[in-house]
Amino acid sequence: MAHAAVITGDIVNYSRIQPDRQKKLLAQLAIALKDQKFEFYRGDSFQVFMKEPAIALRLALEVRAIARKISDIHDVRVSIGIGEMNSSVRSLGTTTGVPFVLSGRALDSLTGQERLVIRTPDERADLALRAISNFADFLARGWTEKQAEVMVGLLHGESQEIIGKRLKKSQPTVNKHAHAGGWPEIKKLLELYNETIRQFAMI
Repeated sequence: MAHAAVITGDIVNYSRIQPDRQKKLLAQLAIALKDQKFEFYRGDSFQVFMKEPAIALRLALEVRAIARKISDIHDVRVSIGIGEMNSSVRSLGTTTGVPFVLSGRALDSLTGQERLVIRTPDERADLALRAISNFADFLARGWTEKQAEVMVGLLHGESQEIIGKRLKKSQPTVNKHAHAGGWPEIKKLLELYNETIRQFAMI
């Protein structure tokens, strides 16, 4: 039986964004999520279904970077649920598979400044994933607007040169923001995440 992943998220301080910028933010999130099945609801919340759990953490960090580049008071609380799916997904709002249940409950478990959590049916996998998500969360919470702009591109697979052209910044400047935002560490965390779910046969 194949494993899948579900991201459930809500935008922090969404009501403090000007209406025109709210529309722009949602449009940018939609672009980032366009290759997956996703739905927005209640204006500031969304859910994403993906058949490839390996991309879930990268995508979760990308949507956070999109919000963080607005200002340092904005972010996205994100939960990732990974589990077996034994039915097709037609409507996210009415599907009750394992990853949907895990993701929804995990989002409710976030407290204080926590913004990222990963849950699976395997307690051993969760121990490793907790360390990964805690460190990734710590790095993402510290992104400045400029660092987040760069992270959006890097997490989307763009090179520093392409990001520099798009943002009208030199490659050394992009590299400086990338390192200040913890990009080398994030790449390692993404590798550890992929290895962890591979070991527990979740891909």
